Amino acid sequence: MTRGWPVTLQRGDVGVRPLRRRDARTWERLRRQNSAWLSPWEATLPPEAGRPTMTYRAMIGSMRRRARAGQSMPFALTWDDEMVGQLTVNGITWGSARWASLGYWVAEKHAGKGITPTGVALICDHLFSVVQLHRIEIAIRPENVASLRVPQKLGFTEIGLAPKFLHIAGDWRDHRIFQLLAEDARHGVVNRL
Repeated sequence: MTRGWPVTLQRGDVGVRPLRRRDARTWERLRRQNSAWLSPWEATLPPEAGRPTMTYRAMIGSMRRRARAGQSMPFALTWDDEMVGQLTVNGITWGSARWASLGYWVAEKHAGKGITPTGVALICDHLFSVVQLHRIEIAIRPENVASLRVPQKLGFTEIGLAPKFLHIAGDWRDHRIFQLLAEDARHGVVNRL
């Protein structure tokens, strides 16, 4: 097991817990109901990568294997113990780098309630204090105003623009890159809320 995984974290009505196999129906329902809300920001595969055939079951199996290997941490975002989104720690890099990136989404009807910033803050504090990472990165499309508020609210520093960073909605898209360093969050990220 990786240090700090699995873990469940809570602050008020907001929680993060490991994504589970039995979340399949809820996850699929949320994705279906929020397709128009999420599709402009969702990663897609470029044509040369072929067609994805991954079911939820295959996706969660892959994510859990990566979590056990210390490479990822897939979480359900919860509101009053109900799954309302997902937050994933990706690309955990050890050695001299000790960093990871975060990706997240929340159902449209739960946007604006502070769920995502709270979930991200809980995870950042966990990654800095328990997992002992040094740097956390978030990459966001410049047009995604709602998502941009999360790192800004939590005191992340914008470090630049990455042209054609990820394949999203059928094309290579630019992303604004934000980072938070452990030494910049000594008093906790949750305390910034």
